[in-house]
Amino acid sequence: MTSISSHVDVLTGSYTPDTGGEGVGLTALRLTPEDGGLSVVDTVAASGTSFLAAHPTLPVVYTTHESTPGAVSAFALREGAAPTPLGAPVTSGGANPCHLTVHPSGGFLLTANYGTDTLPGTVAVHRLDADGRLSDLTDVVEHKGSGPVTGRQEGSHAHQVLVDPAGRCVLATDLGADTVFAYQLDIITGKLKPVAASRLRPGSGPRHLAFTPGGDLVISADELSSTVTCHHYAAETGTLHELSRVPATAVADIPNEPGGIVTSACGRYVWVTNRGADTVAAFRITGTTLEPLGEVPSGGNRPRGLTAVPGHLLVANQHSGTVAVLRVREDGTLGETGVVVGVGSVVCGLTV
Repeated sequence: MTSISSHVDVLTGSYTPDTGGEGVGLTALRLTPEDGGLSVVDTVAASGTSFLAAHPTLPVVYTTHESTPGAVSAFALREGAAPTPLGAPVTSGGANPCHLTVHPSGGFLLTANYGTDTLPGTVAVHRLDADGRLSDLTDVVEHKGSGPVTGRQEGSHAHQVLVDPAGRCVLATDLGADTVFAYQLDIITGKLKPVAASRLRPGSGPRHLAFTPGGDLVISADELSSTVTCHHYAAETGTLHELSRVPATAVADIPNEPGGIVTSACGRYVWVTNRGADTVAAFRITGTTLEPLGEVPSGGNRPRGLTAVPGHLLVANQHSGTVAVLRVREDGTLGETGVVVGVGSVVCGLTV
């Protein structure tokens, strides 16, 4: 499943009947960038695959299995074949794993476990074997904290884990605690050392972060306040400082929760899905401010994940079970293509 000039291969993840959805798990899609055409290539049964991550050097992808208790799996990619399990699923180190990433060293998988109403959010570390297989669980850190939003912030809820562009810190957003926790990973022992905890605006509910290429700016999609915030990021300390923020959508009088967020390769634009408004919004990054560039229909209902491919964005519309193709113009604005394919309860995508 490699990309060539004439097409781009994308793997999507979906909620399955055992996790409250109607999908099959993994679905392989193929996009032709020239005309924005999209088609289904294959499917693989896998439980509750709510997020995917690629190994930096090996033809291996990893997926969450969002349940209680949670699990994570590795899948091998082979040209002309569907992804195949690389060993059995293993514990995710918590409940309801919702995000994961592979450390740039290629030696560890990092997982964010959302938790439950009674179980706290955690970040877990698994060692990876030379062929990418999941090995031992080397660490689990438990988040502590809460926020003012009733029903969502009584406790901690880890929602994303990523490594900063400098490769110095592991950052974990916590929607329940309104905090971005920073750690240093010991690549010998696989242990996480806490180094900072950046408290964000109360009630904002930070869901996902996206860095600009330089690494000094990071943009957050704030699920509970329906905002998009630009922060300065200090790699030497692992801390964030708010610079500016804007509403995630111009659609008024409707509950809205931003979901996926992607920055452009040039660092001038950022795009965010709006669950509620059912749109994808575009913003220009000017200095330290965000300028709204408008928004377009997402091509379905409850848009969650957003995947950047050459000249386009793919939108995972969870409730309508559709993946829609949007055109990215040179000025960062978006255009509808009318291309939509059915993928049940789809929530995420990954170029492979």
